[in-house]
Amino acid sequence: MIRLIRNAVMMLLLMTAITGVFYPLVATGLAQALFPSQANGSLIEKDGKPVGSTLIGQSFTDPTYFWGRPSATMPQPNNAAASTGSNLGPTNPALTDAVKQRIDALHAADPDNRAPVPVDLVTASGSGLDPEISPAAAAYQVARVARIRGLSESQVQAMVSMATTGRQLGVLGEPRVNVLKLNMALDAR
Repeated sequence: MIRLIRNAVMMLLLMTAITGVFYPLVATGLAQALFPSQANGSLIEKDGKPVGSTLIGQSFTDPTYFWGRPSATMPQPNNAAASTGSNLGPTNPALTDAVKQRIDALHAADPDNRAPVPVDLVTASGSGLDPEISPAAAAYQVARVARIRGLSESQVQAMVSMATTGRQLGVLGEPRVNVLKLNMALDAR
């Protein structure tokens, strides 16, 4: 009986060392060596200080900036610790009210723009943290940002085009624009 307990304890210690110490150290070391940016959170830095991540959206409400997707994380928008969708179905009146409020906010920021509002500007993503918008959502905002910043629409559209990422491997996903990178490019101008 003592021999069985000793073997069980030794196996527990061995497996703890392998799976709790050795494997995490090897995985972390490989990640740091092969993919250092991704392993460290895909951070975006400005003047040597992190200002955000390419993976987590930020809330922009100033009309001088491009706005991203609404965040479903509450009470703090884009809170990565609370990643979740809104769980509001298409027949839920709360979703309809939220979408109407978001459309009203977009129209208040740009009263002259009566083009159809792209869906990704008024609905949250499944994670509630999406850092990217569609090129159509960016195009919807070009006139407002150009007017407020005193730039031509073609200058701002060129910046949007430079910030647009195509499909992965040419076939996976949809073209997208990282809002934080685009807004940082605008500020750097």
